[in-house]
Amino acid sequence: MARICAVSKKKVLFGNKVSHSNRKTRTRFNTNQQHCSFPSDLLGCSVRLHITPHGIRTLEKRGGLDAYLISAKKAELDENLLRLKKRVVTAKAKKEAKAA
Repeated sequence: MARICAVSKKKVLFGNKVSHSNRKTRTRFNTNQQHCSFPSDLLGCSVRLHITPHGIRTLEKRGGLDAYLISAKKAELDENLLRLKKRVVTAKAKKEAKAA
């Protein structure tokens, strides 16, 4: 599993642990990724994503999962979110056609 956040694009960093005697040991700093379920009103189900807390705050600020996906550009999204965006856009179009 790639340790890259789908929303904020944060990924693993590499660096050194430095001891008291100033010895350097290579280490990797993993991202703090969480499994979160976000409700989708247009799809009628909840979607489970593996994202960082920064990504969670971004989704909440932009008005939830549906609003984020509709307003996001294709270059911002990874392949899984692009597929989800297609589903959300078609569901929105069906809902608007049904209401008209």
